[in-house]
Amino acid sequence: MWKYKTKINPRPINASFQLQSPVLIALSTEAEMKFFVVFALLVAVALAIPEEGYNYQAPGGQGSQFPTGTGQAQYPSVPAQYAFQWDVNHEPSGNFYGHKEEREDANTQGSYYVQLPDGRRLLVEYYVDATGYHPTVTFEGEAQYPSGGNQGYGQSGQGSNQGSPSQSYDLPSL
Repeated sequence: MWKYKTKINPRPINASFQLQSPVLIALSTEAEMKFFVVFALLVAVALAIPEEGYNYQAPGGQGSQFPTGTGQAQYPSVPAQYAFQWDVNHEPSGNFYGHKEEREDANTQGSYYVQLPDGRRLLVEYYVDATGYHPTVTFEGEAQYPSGGNQGYGQSGQGSNQGSPSQSYDLPSL
């Protein structure tokens, strides 16, 4: 609220008036305020979009490390050909696994293996051709179960169950 005093007249005149923005007068409810804010944001976004759109040039040109394929030199297409092998054998942790693969054109063949906690070795031999992935899974060795102490796989070792677990189920009632 503003108070205005004048000294033009020998007696002072006290006049009081309130200044309000026309926008605030028109937007008296909370819903109207929210609508105004959302509308103002949409207008700002619409005005920010360039009229011509986004006309970025594709990477390329002389000296560019990204050839575009439009008149630029391209890498020649060659058949896939590779071979690799890696193995991990860390006795303190018991980790023993590996992978081997070879590829010539569309034909791929390889194998991978892992030493399981029960002493067996899981071996997967595979080949890949136009019809898909063809694995052959085998286990080498015999499963070893500890007698007492640590039962493996987080079992507590308490009770009389040694080796494989035993659990029975009743037939469902009809």
